[in-house]
Amino acid sequence: MNTSFWKLLSLSLILIAFGCKEKSHEHADHDATASDVTDNSGNQALYNEVMKVHDEVMPKMDDIHRTKQQLREKLEKATAAEKPAIEATIARLDSAGEGMMVWMRQFRPLPDSLGEEKAREYLENEMEKVKKVREDILQALEQAKKE
Repeated sequence: MNTSFWKLLSLSLILIAFGCKEKSHEHADHDATASDVTDNSGNQALYNEVMKVHDEVMPKMDDIHRTKQQLREKLEKATAAEKPAIEATIARLDSAGEGMMVWMRQFRPLPDSLGEEKAREYLENEMEKVKKVREDILQALEQAKKE
C-alpha cells in the first residue's frame, strides 16, 4: 500500500480536525504503485481519476467548516422563524463533510492478488461514491450561500 498516501490522508484529517485555515490539501503523491492496484494502465488511470475528484473537493472541507461557523453565529441572532432553515443547512453541511470522511476511511485500493477485473470494478464503484461526495459537498455549500 502506498504509505505516503495514507500519511498524507492522516495529516489532512488532523488538519481538518483542528480547523486548519489553509486552502490547499493537495496530495501530490497518490499515484498508485503496483502493490496498490493492478499494473494495468487502465486501472492506474482510473485510480488517478478517483483521486483527482477527491483532490478537487477536499479543499472544500475548510469551506464547510468556515461556513458552519458563520451559520452558527447567524443562528444566535436569528428569529424563531429563521432558525429551522439555518439548522437544516448546518445539518446538510455536517452530512456532506461526514460523507467525505467516511469515503476516505473506507477507500482501499485492491491488491494485485485480487485480479485486474476486481480492481477495476472496485475503482469504478469508488468513482461513483466520490462523485456523490463531491456533489453533496458542492450542493451543501451552494445552499449555505443562500442563507
